[in-house]
Amino acid sequence: MTRNSDRGSSVPPPTTPALGSRWALQDAKARFSELVRRVRSEGPQHVTMHGRDEVVVIAAEEFQRLQGAKTGQALIDALQASPYRDVELAPLRSPMPVRNVSL
Repeated sequence: MTRNSDRGSSVPPPTTPALGSRWALQDAKARFSELVRRVRSEGPQHVTMHGRDEVVVIAAEEFQRLQGAKTGQALIDALQASPYRDVELAPLRSPMPVRNVSL
């Protein structure tokens, strides 16, 4: 059921795929194949709910590029660039209580 109201609503009407890279959720579900084709040909596509962006659909290659390699190199680079890289860290050790065990 759709409400038409002239009251000052802060939620804009849902956009249609013809208006660019924004898809209302119900349109994205109904025309998913077209959505995927547009991602491949035009780039990221925004899916909206109640007039607000909720998700962005991107190509798998773009997703993998954004995630980066899982080598840990970014952590290594960050630690090496740290001004505290020369600080010696020694684990704090405290005596552990020992229980008597009869065998």
